[in-house]
Amino acid sequence: MNLLARLLLLLVWLLHFLPLGVQAALGRGLGRVMHTFAHSRRRVALRNVELCLPELSQAQREVLVQEHFQWLARSLLERAVLWYASPERLKRLIHIEGDVHLAETSSRPVMWLVPHFLAVDVAGAATQLFQTRTVCNVYTAQSNTVLDRALKKGRGRFGLAEMFTRQQSALPMVRAIKRGSAFFNPSDMDFGLRDAAFVPFFGQQAATLLAPSRLAHSLNMVVQPVVAETLPGGQGWRVRFLPPWTHWPTDNAEADAAAMNRWIEAEIRRCPAQYLWVHKRFKTRPAGEASLYR
Repeated sequence: MNLLARLLLLLVWLLHFLPLGVQAALGRGLGRVMHTFAHSRRRVALRNVELCLPELSQAQREVLVQEHFQWLARSLLERAVLWYASPERLKRLIHIEGDVHLAETSSRPVMWLVPHFLAVDVAGAATQLFQTRTVCNVYTAQSNTVLDRALKKGRGRFGLAEMFTRQQSALPMVRAIKRGSAFFNPSDMDFGLRDAAFVPFFGQQAATLLAPSRLAHSLNMVVQPVVAETLPGGQGWRVRFLPPWTHWPTDNAEADAAAMNRWIEAEIRRCPAQYLWVHKRFKTRPAGEASLYR
């Protein structure tokens, strides 16, 4: 297994020498193959789109999911550039909008709230390439040790990242924030009901983390939403650092979770094909409810 992982990483390293436009074309082709053969993930994506965008016809949903798989494959191949390309090349390819320097100038700690669009790792790179504040990040540890090391090294290769796993206690991360790190927080996935509540997401009850609101409230953090988008062809990526929220957090974490979901809904409607539809966002169900994915 480790040998296979090393061969895969060698392929990824070789890919980073290709122009981004060539990677984009390869990604579209790979996406068509994935859409054809990744039956279970295709079904998950179609079900998510059916639940979240019921106004679309069946044919429209299928077209959207086909396009989604092409963007998904691109995002997988383009990790080669994120992990191995020079900082100068990345700065040319990542187009920043908004105040990327908020964490440097704020007198309060900053939380970047980043939904799971397919270019979420590009947003993570941007927080290290275009500003100088140390960034702490939470990730899911990989079962393969070779891939886990590569993931940590790739995401933290610019020297500003402090990486914490979801399996760890939150205390080391809280200490890092108190020392001055900004917090890069992708918090819109279904991690079960631990520190979560059921709140609406596109009209469906979705297990949504309360920790972002509670952490921001307890540490008096400034919350700045950030959205990353992959641009067509070899144009690179756009990362939008939006104005910080003045209405969030409040002392009602459940209401904050619902407000966060409404904002993510609006962003998805701007760029629906690039949201992470293959994730089982509604996997956790209220007691007595059947699975939405059967």
